[in-house]
Amino acid sequence: MNCIFAALYSMIKNKIYEIVVGLEVHAKLLTQSKLFSGDSTVFGHEPNTNISAITLAHPGTLPKMNKEVIGFAIKLGLACNSEIEKQNYFARKNYFYPDLPKGYQISQHTTPICKGGFIKIKTAEGGKNIQLNRIHMEEDAGKSLHDVYPDQSALDFNRAGVPLVEIVTEPDLRSGEEAFAYITELRKLVRYLGICDGNMEAGSMRCDANISVRKKGENKLGTKVEVKNLNSIRNVKIAIEYEANRLIGLLENDQTIQQQTRSFDSTTGSTFSIREKEDADDYRYFPEPDLTPFNLTENFIEAIRMTIPVLQEERIKKYISTYHLSEYDAATLTEEKEFSDYFEQVILYQVNFKNAANWMLGPVKSWLNDQQADITAFPVSAVSLASLIKLVEEGKLSFSAASTKIFIRLINEPSSDALKMATGMNLLQESNLDHIHPIVDTVLLQLDEKVKEYKKGKKGLLALFVGEVMKKSKGKADPKVVNELLLEKLKS
Repeated sequence: MNCIFAALYSMIKNKIYEIVVGLEVHAKLLTQSKLFSGDSTVFGHEPNTNISAITLAHPGTLPKMNKEVIGFAIKLGLACNSEIEKQNYFARKNYFYPDLPKGYQISQHTTPICKGGFIKIKTAEGGKNIQLNRIHMEEDAGKSLHDVYPDQSALDFNRAGVPLVEIVTEPDLRSGEEAFAYITELRKLVRYLGICDGNMEAGSMRCDANISVRKKGENKLGTKVEVKNLNSIRNVKIAIEYEANRLIGLLENDQTIQQQTRSFDSTTGSTFSIREKEDADDYRYFPEPDLTPFNLTENFIEAIRMTIPVLQEERIKKYISTYHLSEYDAATLTEEKEFSDYFEQVILYQVNFKNAANWMLGPVKSWLNDQQADITAFPVSAVSLASLIKLVEEGKLSFSAASTKIFIRLINEPSSDALKMATGMNLLQESNLDHIHPIVDTVLLQLDEKVKEYKKGKKGLLALFVGEVMKKSKGKADPKVVNELLLEKLKS
């Protein structure tokens, strides 16, 4: 089967067929309460504990709009260069699932709050703007659980009513790789904005992929299938590639492609049909009668615009032009907003930009990776790390001693002072020429034959001399001073 799919996918590579993909991403917003009630949105609570009569749609209850959700949706739209719709209303999307307590979902249809816009991606093929169709607000459904009881399904309504924004692209993506890059950039963006934690495994972001194929050069879209509820970036890529292969196989065998909704099996990397695909008419949209339309003022929109932080693209430009860092360092430092913020706190204390970057991408990043944590869990304050970096810059401490001894102690004793630690551990380097001169002279006398070889052209022996001086000084001599003294003495 894999060989068959490899052969079919080569048709895409050889530009016989073209994949056409549009993505719909649901992002759970970081509000404390639900979209239309005061019930908690906290993930992981016991089933059916974050519910009320409003969440369960008991007769006589009415929804009340969560203003913070509107602000979050506008914030995302502005960051994506979308047009903000000022006159809005909600609609009822009618369908009947056991985990949908109302029997309908409150969503937006004809008036999405954000129209158009784009998200920039980069792949091996280069840069590209993925065009958006819309961003709209809606409430989440509950969750059906099929593994709690042997012969019954269980319903958990904690998630029902949780606020979502749905980000819908145009059919602009042409490969699983582009989809992977798009979801990566979108997740980074919502995290930067502080509106969603982007945790796909916990359901904070879910992706539906609309996939079709057509002969290269054709303009008409092929019959699409939708793969629902993809819960990781990797699965989005795999599902698209699998479906593209399956659809090409159908066309190559003169079979008809059925418009349908499919699910993804992560264990096999394949998709399977769950139902025929609904059209918009099947949902019988009509304006929500229990919520009044709402109008947005320019002042309200501009106030939200002012809360948008400096995003990664601008930070990268600044790090390259102002801090003179490499593009790789700039991109890595800004991958996560909190990590970038911490770096900027460190450099406030007049440490060298490149040195600070090396520490962030070296010892700090290694510790975070070992702990499987992010920078918010890092116990050392920015001022303490800056003090440690400055000790190395001033030649008072070797990088080796600073990174392997003092750094580790600071993590365990974050309130301690790096200089006092280094003094107490007898790690401070000696840069006094009166102390280093005699050691250098002793080493050169003991290695007289090597000195002759050095003067005949074996310049690589300098490392040997430095090592011997460092050994005799018990690692306390400043390597920079040692190098300078050796070069001076070896000239004569």
